[in-house]
Amino acid sequence: MASSKDYLTFILDLLREVNGITYKYMMSEYILYKDGIIFGGIYDDRFLIKNTKSVKDLGLKEQIPYPSAKPMLLVDSEDSDYIKELVLKVVNDLK
Repeated sequence: MASSKDYLTFILDLLREVNGITYKYMMSEYILYKDGIIFGGIYDDRFLIKNTKSVKDLGLKEQIPYPSAKPMLLVDSEDSDYIKELVLKVVNDLK
C-alpha cells in the first residue's frame, strides 16, 4: 500500500518546529531527512523512525517498514513537542 500525500502533509505539519526537514518520494513511500540525515520515513501511512540508542527504551512499538527491512519504531503521537524531541535524539545518534 502506498503512503498518501495527505498523510505526508500531516506529519510535516507535526514536524514544523524542527528545522531542516526534507523528504524524498521513493517507491510509493516517503523518506524523511533532517539536515541530510535519514531519520525515518512514512511507510503505508505509518510514521516510523530509526531505532537508535536514545529512543530504543522509550516503549515505542517496533514495526517493519517493508519486507526484509530492519525494524523501525512507530511514532503514534500527535504531540509535536514530543515528536521533535524524538527526531532530534535519533538524528543526534546518527551523526
